[in-house]
Order: sequence, then structure tokens, then C-alpha cells
Amino acid sequence: MKPILLWSDGLVFLLVIALVLFFYKLREDPQTRTRWAQVFSSKLGMVAFTVIMTYVGIALLDSLHFRRALDAPEGMQTNEVFYDNKVTSVFDVLTGGMGERFERTYSAPFALISFEKKNTVDEQGNSVRDFPPLKYAGLDLADPGDKWSDILSKSMAPLGWGLLLSGLLIGVQWLFLRRGLFPWHASWVTQAIVICTAVWLVSISKHYHVLGTDKGGADVLFQSLKGIRTGVLLGTLATLVMLPIAVTLGVTAGYFKGWVDDVVQYLYTTLSSIPGILLIAASVLLFQVYIDLNPDFFSIGMEKADARFVALCFILGVTSWSTLCRLIRAETLKISQLGYVQAAHAFGVSHTRILSRHILPNLVHIILITFVLDFSALVLAEAVLSYIGVGIDPSMGSWGNMINGARAELSREPAIWWTLSGAFFFMFVIVLAANLFSDLVRDAFDPRTRLGGDDA
Repeated sequence: MKPILLWSDGLVFLLVIALVLFFYKLREDPQTRTRWAQVFSSKLGMVAFTVIMTYVGIALLDSLHFRRALDAPEGMQTNEVFYDNKVTSVFDVLTGGMGERFERTYSAPFALISFEKKNTVDEQGNSVRDFPPLKYAGLDLADPGDKWSDILSKSMAPLGWGLLLSGLLIGVQWLFLRRGLFPWHASWVTQAIVICTAVWLVSISKHYHVLGTDKGGADVLFQSLKGIRTGVLLGTLATLVMLPIAVTLGVTAGYFKGWVDDVVQYLYTTLSSIPGILLIAASVLLFQVYIDLNPDFFSIGMEKADARFVALCFILGVTSWSTLCRLIRAETLKISQLGYVQAAHAFGVSHTRILSRHILPNLVHIILITFVLDFSALVLAEAVLSYIGVGIDPSMGSWGNMINGARAELSREPAIWWTLSGAFFFMFVIVLAANLFSDLVRDAFDPRTRLGGDDA
């Protein structure tokens, strides 16, 4: 086994470390702790946060990549180790080979036969056109009519193991958190559902294709799960690229005013006047030309796809900072006129100290709210960009690529609906959880919302 570190892998782990340090630093502020306590004091906040952390955990497991060692060719004696060109992740291993069971073409969820007919030869040697049986579905099933009873019987043991595993995990948490003030039971119920579902899916997928297969015979459930890493990383990395640009320019424009404010306003007004989709599409196509002209920079195909993915994150971040910059500029203009800031100027306090002690701490609520809101918006943006053909490389798991491939499938008769449904469900869950969590963050951190609640 040879570990592989892609650019996106390194970025995601640096991101996790940075976020942990950021939130650890925020804990030193009593007011910030109180506001986060308000977010997690509701059952909805705990459930939404648990769902988001589940997606993040899958993304981290899918970011641990390696290449398997191959057996030496027969008759060749050498100490050199050969590795497979296919890049595998820890998540691929944990799914029990779900992505390695390919059929010939389309098959419906839990189906035993292919969705399309094929010329076959019967027992008498006659050529007939019929629906061939699937290679990896219902292999130990004697009578096709017993399919659902077989699924039920094969579900009992995985669900039992899922309950046992969730019980052990929740029991450990209960020992340390039972005296906490937060509604942990809401998170524990969600964890139990997630663990039982995960164990059941891994087990039952060895006998059936839960969400069917696509045109190339690949398992749709596995593709939907692989899209989680793409969605989570794109939404997070693009937002973190955008935040420093927006915060720096917005604070600079609002604090120093004058010609600095004029330049910043000119920049974001010009950027806002260019259609976003066209700007992003042109940038992605330019980078694709660079990749095509420099193939020697990438040893395996996965590195090409990863480079395009990182470039797309950077492009989305660079082209989407104007709205937040406007908000921060306006807020900085207001804060810079307050009495304590004017008093600091009168006492000769330096600009750097005023910005770090008086301006930036009062902008944290805007930054946090925007981070959570833009995350879900960028997840949806990836789906739109892949739909028009300028998004993620087709070799990478992506909900947008699945939706793009499902365009022609819905016009068939009968329609092939499961590819679109799989991508839509997993994207809907993360966007819904992020939006619900962002509402709670806004209610806790936005001063106007808190003042309105106190007046009521």
C-alpha cells in the first residue's frame, strides 16, 4: 500500500486543524461561548450539527487515499513493488467493495434483472431477447418471488449490529456528557439512526443494489456517497477562499474611506456586473487548457481531476466575495463612527490595534453567518456548474455529474429516476441541515435579531 496525498486532501486536513484552533480561540470569549450555547441548546441545532458532522466525517474518510500494491508478474523476479493506478480511499474499503460490483447497464433499485433487454441463448440453444439476471443481486435467492422476505431476513443482523455499535458509542458519550446542559439525546437518536442505516446499507449492498445502477453499471448509492466529499470540500474550501478577500477589502474600505473605499467599490461593482456563471466557466476552461498542455505534471489521472477540483474551489471563492465585502464595508463604516473607536483615535491608538480590538471582533457574527449560508449555496452551485459541463471532472464523484447524466434518463419510457433521486436526496439533506443550522447561528450572533427578540 502506497499512501497518496492529493492537493485537496492536504487542504481538507489543514482546514480541520484551522477550524479546531479557531473555535478553541473563540472559547476564551465568554460572550461567544454564551452565543454558541444558545445555538446548541435547541434540539434542532443538535440534530443539524450531527448531520453536518456525519457528512464531514465521510469526507475525511474519503480523503485518506492510497494505491494498492500489485502482485509481481508471473515469472518475473524483482524487489520492485508495483502499485495499482487506481486510487482507493479508506471510505471505499469501509463500504465493503460497494463501488467494485459493476453490472452491464441500468438496473432498478433492489432489482434482480437488468433494466434493458439483451440477446441471450436459452437452455434449448435458441436465441432470445430478454432481461438478463444481474451478476451481483440475489445470488443466493432460489425463488425471485421471495426477494422481499430475503431482504427482510438479511436486514435483521445488520440492524442488530448497528444498534449494538450505536449503543456502545452513545454509552461512552453518556458517561461524559450526562450532566451537560445541552439536549444530547437529540444528537444520540440521530447518531443511532445514522449508524444503523450505514451498517444496513453496507451489508445489504453485498446482495442487492439499493439504489440501482447507472448506464455504466456502477452502483448509484456508492456514487451518491462519493459525492459527499466533493460537496463538503467545495462548499467549505470555496468559502474559506472568499472570506479573507471579502473581510480584508471590506474592512479596509470601511475604515480608511477616501480613495481606498473608491478603489474597493470599483472592484466589487465591476465584478458584480459580470455574469457569474460565464466568469466561472471561462476560468475553468482556461485552467483545463493548462492541464491539457502540461500532462507531465500529473502522474495519475486522479491528480488531474483533483487539480481541476482545487482550481474550481479557488475560482468560486475569488468570484463570490463581492456581496460579503459590501456587508462588511457597511458594518465597518458604522462601527468606526462609534464613541469608543473615536476615543481610541483621540488617544493615539494605532490603526492595527483599533482594527484588531474594536472592529474585527464586532464583525464575527457577519462572518460566521455568511460562512454557513454560503456553504449550502456553493454546494448547489457545484451541481449547476457540473450540469452545464464546467464543474467537477467526470472521473470524480459529484452530485452535479449525476444530475447531468440523468437528463436523458428522465425522458425515457419508463423513466430511469433513481440516479437523480440518489443525488437529490443526499444533496437535499446537507443543504437542509446547513440552512437550519445557519438560521440558529444567525439568531444567536446577529445583534439585530437578538434585540428584536428581547423587545418581543
